[in-house]
Amino acid sequence: MNKPILITASVLGFLAVILGAFAAHGLQKLIAPEQIKTFQTGVTYQMYHALFLLFLGCINSISYKAKKIVYRLVVLGIILFSGSIYGLATNQLSSFDFKAIGWITPVGGTLLIAAWFILFLNFMKIKQD
Repeated sequence: MNKPILITASVLGFLAVILGAFAAHGLQKLIAPEQIKTFQTGVTYQMYHALFLLFLGCINSISYKAKKIVYRLVVLGIILFSGSIYGLATNQLSSFDFKAIGWITPVGGTLLIAAWFILFLNFMKIKQD
């Protein structure tokens, strides 16, 4: 389970750097500064959770089942949260109205919160040395 987590973490981190650079350099003339800031919020959360997955892939103190659940929550959470933020921030550049699916942003955020909470619960189960 650790290898897929680590690969996913590196891909998400790699993409976050690319998207951050794109926001800083490629979007400046296309969208308003407020929208760039919104886009950067998606990038920031994506990078935080890429690092979260790196950590998850490197620890062995929680069960395989818990790792699998946390991994899936984080990946789906990033797709829904950051992905929808990218769409909403660049809405005017697309023929698709991302505002129609803006409700998925808080769903994605809730999944990310759930992943952190499950990790917390599993850490609480660890016997103290």
